[in-house]
Amino acid sequence: MADPQAPPEERDLIGRLADYLRRLDLPPLRFMEVCGSHTMAIAQHGIRSLMPEAITLTSGPGCPVCVTATADIDTFVAASRLPDTIITTFGDLIRVPGSHSSLAAERGQGADVRVVYSPLDALAIARERPDRQVIFLGVGFETTTPTVAAAVLTAAAEGLENFSVLSSHKVMPPALDALLADPELRIDGLICPGHVSVVIGSDAYQPLVEQFRLPCVVAGFEPLDIVEAVVLLARQAEAGHPRVQVAYQRAVNPAGNARARAVMDQVFAAAPAVWRGLGEIPASGLVIREPYRTFDARHRFGLTTGEEKTPAGCRCGEVLRGRIAPPDCRLFGTACHPGRPVGPCMVSSEGACAAVHRYGNHGEAADD
Repeated sequence: MADPQAPPEERDLIGRLADYLRRLDLPPLRFMEVCGSHTMAIAQHGIRSLMPEAITLTSGPGCPVCVTATADIDTFVAASRLPDTIITTFGDLIRVPGSHSSLAAERGQGADVRVVYSPLDALAIARERPDRQVIFLGVGFETTTPTVAAAVLTAAAEGLENFSVLSSHKVMPPALDALLADPELRIDGLICPGHVSVVIGSDAYQPLVEQFRLPCVVAGFEPLDIVEAVVLLARQAEAGHPRVQVAYQRAVNPAGNARARAVMDQVFAAAPAVWRGLGEIPASGLVIREPYRTFDARHRFGLTTGEEKTPAGCRCGEVLRGRIAPPDCRLFGTACHPGRPVGPCMVSSEGACAAVHRYGNHGEAADD
């Protein structure tokens, strides 16, 4: 049945689209959403239950907290142990386990770790506490990075010497390229991220269409947006004519937001980055450029990132690659649950494991 939470007219349209999908004579198709907000929306609104047997929806590496490497979490923990320092971060990051600790554990031991809703909040704290160093933990894709860049520019303009950013920012296109190059992963279409696409534009996915002959549809976050995206992907697959389409035209255009990208490019430069589950991907990370190096916490405090380590038994990396569904991990719902997570996919509000655990979509299919 159509999503009961939707308004009646929207529920009717969703139902008719689902019926249309069921009438199509489709081969088995596997579509991946590469946005954590989509992952949660699909689970919350029961969208998998609307799909015909031929269509499988699976999650990808679209949760920025989830793809942050354990080694980066360890660097964040090390930063929290610096004297006279205030760590500012988004809430999901606090409970993500590192190799030996977490920001939550460090806060329990007396570290000053504060949840903020914007890097501008971190700037305000730095102004209020000139006697303390304030470090903002930069985790996110192109959606949040321009705001962080703007915070750095503001700090530079004000001469705010006690503010810095510990960047673990990443960009999406290189990761999608690396993901789709995996010969063991069969994906027949991408539900492309809405918020990221507002910044980078839908044209950013054209190289994926050309290289991998893969349908790509940018979707919004309402149930109707997502079901419409699936219909468009199914019709492309049926016609054998892959292209980029936008099912979120109220927010996304082909060129994206040039001003946001310019601010981001002014402060950040591309660099290799380690993604949980995907390994090191060239030009997929962002580091602070030389003119703003004084606001780079790694440089200011001599922080280094060690060797990547995966928690024993945790298969979060395979979930992020679309290799398995969350219940296929033997820790899921037992040793690993929201109250005591082993990996970030169970911690983040956009994590696939958290979505399945919360909404009970245990019927999610996975490759053999």
